[in-house]
Amino acid sequence: MHDFSTLQQQLEGDFFFDDTMRRLYATDASAYREVPLAVAIPKTNEDIALLIAFANENNCSLIPRTAGTSLAGQVVGAGIVVDVSKHFNQIIELNEEEGWVRVQPGVVRDELNLFLKPYGYMFAPETSTSNRCMVGGMVGNNSCGANSVVYGSTREHLLELKGFLADGSKVHFTACTPDEFEQKCQLKGLEGEVYRHAQQLLSKPANREHIEQGFPKPEIPRRNTGYALDMLLRQKPFSPNGQDFNFCALLAGSEGTLCFTTELKLNIVPLPPAESGLLCIHCHSVAEALEANLVALKAKPYASELIDNYILECTKANLEQRQNRFFVEGDPGALLVVELRAERLEEVEQMAKALEAELKAAGLGYHYPLVTGIDTNRVWALRKAGLGLLSNVKGDAKPQPVIEDTAVDVQELPAYIADFNEILEKHKLYCVHYAHAGSGELHLRPILNLKTEEGNRLFHTIADEIAHLVKKYRGSLSGEHGDGRLRAEFIRFMVGDFNYALLKEVKKTWDAKGIFNPNKIVDAPPMNSSLRYQPGQDTPLFKPEFNWDETEGVIRAAELCNGSGDCRKSHLMGGTMCPSFQATRNEKDTTRARANMLREFLQRSEKANRFDEPAIKEVMDLCLSCKACKSECPSNVDMAKLKAEWQQQYYNTHGVPLRSKLIASFTKGNKVASKVAPLFNLLAGNNPLSKAGKKAMGFAPERSLPKLHRTTWRAWFNIQNLVAQPEAEKPSVLLFCDEFTNFNDVSVGQAAVRLLNKLGYTVSMPQHNESGRTWLSKGLVKEAKKIIQKNIDLLYDALKVQPGSWLVGIEPSAILSLRDEYLSLCRPDQQDKAQFVAERTLLIDEFIAQERDAGRIKPTSFSTESRRVRLHGHCHQKALSSVIYTKKMLSLPKNYEVLLIPSGCCGMAGSFGYEAEHYKVSMQIGELVLFPTVRKMEKEELIAAPGTSCRHQIADGTQRKALHPVEILERALV
Repeated sequence: MHDFSTLQQQLEGDFFFDDTMRRLYATDASAYREVPLAVAIPKTNEDIALLIAFANENNCSLIPRTAGTSLAGQVVGAGIVVDVSKHFNQIIELNEEEGWVRVQPGVVRDELNLFLKPYGYMFAPETSTSNRCMVGGMVGNNSCGANSVVYGSTREHLLELKGFLADGSKVHFTACTPDEFEQKCQLKGLEGEVYRHAQQLLSKPANREHIEQGFPKPEIPRRNTGYALDMLLRQKPFSPNGQDFNFCALLAGSEGTLCFTTELKLNIVPLPPAESGLLCIHCHSVAEALEANLVALKAKPYASELIDNYILECTKANLEQRQNRFFVEGDPGALLVVELRAERLEEVEQMAKALEAELKAAGLGYHYPLVTGIDTNRVWALRKAGLGLLSNVKGDAKPQPVIEDTAVDVQELPAYIADFNEILEKHKLYCVHYAHAGSGELHLRPILNLKTEEGNRLFHTIADEIAHLVKKYRGSLSGEHGDGRLRAEFIRFMVGDFNYALLKEVKKTWDAKGIFNPNKIVDAPPMNSSLRYQPGQDTPLFKPEFNWDETEGVIRAAELCNGSGDCRKSHLMGGTMCPSFQATRNEKDTTRARANMLREFLQRSEKANRFDEPAIKEVMDLCLSCKACKSECPSNVDMAKLKAEWQQQYYNTHGVPLRSKLIASFTKGNKVASKVAPLFNLLAGNNPLSKAGKKAMGFAPERSLPKLHRTTWRAWFNIQNLVAQPEAEKPSVLLFCDEFTNFNDVSVGQAAVRLLNKLGYTVSMPQHNESGRTWLSKGLVKEAKKIIQKNIDLLYDALKVQPGSWLVGIEPSAILSLRDEYLSLCRPDQQDKAQFVAERTLLIDEFIAQERDAGRIKPTSFSTESRRVRLHGHCHQKALSSVIYTKKMLSLPKNYEVLLIPSGCCGMAGSFGYEAEHYKVSMQIGELVLFPTVRKMEKEELIAAPGTSCRHQIADGTQRKALHPVEILERALV
């Protein structure tokens, strides 16, 4: 047993060897799973030196890791995973004159470009994961992406590298002239040894001949086959006309097997021409799109990307990506998205017209929309979502990352794909085709069930047969995703025995003990071993509270997560997912981690109640149930629903904590307290008695509690005499009396009634129960289900009585549950009723925006004074609706300027921010974007926030009062 306790005490950073953290780091975005010995999160270079010394002394290995988005199992292994993503994330130095930037390996690629953009530069290589992948991982895998037709791969932009060699010595690799190379060869120690070895290896004529003949064709820009000896061979002194020798060419693509990187010097390039357009060529088939690609390349595009019909079908079922299909006409067999750039939009349009004419003349394509402006981001979002969307296929058979990274000469791509598909047809398989047609590489994923013996066998068979096909074209088995443990088994075949022996020499010279990421590139185990899913693996069924038919069970709902790490975006990248990770930067707090842990124990636990695991409880603790993953995760992982199911199942064994009961019983408590509202409000303030009470109940003493109104919204509504005459052509409105508006935000409800009344709408308030939101939020699903099933009957009857009416709600978390949880908690015989209610349910923002678009609400009803409104959207609204409706609504007064605050979750999330143990993280989340933005606002600017929790969080965090959009609009009436 290793002395991990002593090492843990020595490190300044964190070190974990508990079961929870080890399981969390057992997978990446690949098909592999292997539980590591431990997980280190180093804080300093000294920590890394200690880890290397420990590995040498204890005969164990280190696995460098950044964002963990590798697709070939590069960061999965049995050693110590060393996660540098949290602390090694600094941009150290920028040199505009010389065009370079110095960074640590944990810097996110897109965040680096946010930093560079004001200076007119960018780091060019990209990936589809660029909003969370890190430059250290990009170097390790020699990543590239859609723009590689112009900018090449990461290798071409890596200038210098600092780090540690396997003996713990510090090293700095940079370009060196032939004379400097000779000097390096004279150095003592391991640094001198690796230079001397390169000199000896690359000087032998036999070696040179084998390398030139055995490695992929030089014309193929994307190639990561073993160690890049062919690239070193093209440098001085081995090629007189080559560039100066630089080991960076070897280290890019070495997957952390030769050196532990701590700092990188990267080439940066001027921003591309300002104007761009995407010519979206609609083709009848993939084969036609590949022929169109050869025509498109003549126009010197910045990208030429393919999306096949399989992915396009997947986008129809994704809430976010469905909106990004705006440019798609019909059901094309494939789309070829060609990016054209110029300094003026007119030039882009001319280029597009010329290309369209050439395509038509060649009989290629049937529709050629040119997408420009900010809409291009939506097209790229659709393309980049491909990886996650592919996981949404129902059942256990999924498109697998097995042969998804092959690259050939682009001129041979049509013929190669034809041969490729013949092989699949022989095995009666179908393949998804997408990505980098312009560079001679498509991501090709056959649909396999790795839980079966046959699926596991085919996983290996297909890889082997495609390797033979790629070698026939003298291509690269890996174009950008690396060899890892997926393709490493076939490197010997791809480059030949002689060259493979040279690769092993390189590894032995650089890392004699094999402490750096062993069994990757060389000496790899069989590629169909240590998979996430094992042959013959059973998928247990449970008796859940929710209906999981859509995913064929709760386990498969967790298995939708393929590890692509979209939940690791920072607040700088926009979006809401995942709020707790954005605050803590801990992998444990990602949606991915929670899905991994559910999958681990629901699949492998031996307990009678597999949900009863402390490890699941630990990773679920900071889940805010914001629902962002339901829309932002390309795989549609609904962690809020999974968490609620887990909580109920956990309570079945352990009982319900008192505080959870109190929160869930919010409505019952308020009914009692509302009878003595003034006294309750006094006790809810920030006086010593109140703080003591909050502390006793487990609430943060610093929090102010929601105050009760002197009456309820329903009671007030029932005594109103609505005198305005409703207009006949306008639909009637049934107001949903949610529990938050009814007791706490009565003034908001009153404003809504007055607004709708004055705009000429018939308003009524049907009888129904509370929404059930508080019960759902604490995982008391059984109780919520009783409320929900009664509500479905009541609301269905109310809507049927008034044909054409709409059920309209004010509080997003309450009303939107009717379109979400209600559909999977209704009785089987209520399904049609629940669906009908969902289809007639609108957030009040949606209703007013709808009526505005229909011309039934006009700007003339509102003030012409100028006001600026800053809008913060509610999480559930962003996930299940859109803040665009609120912006439309608030823009009815023609001189109101409505600006969206680029915030994610506010951090309150119902009761989460009130709970003592969560208060700090809650405020951290608020401080990411929301609080700083509000503090910078002018006093006369208005803050709009549809959510009651959001308004409360803004008040606590900034001492500014936020208004519901209804209040703002009602005040603007004339």
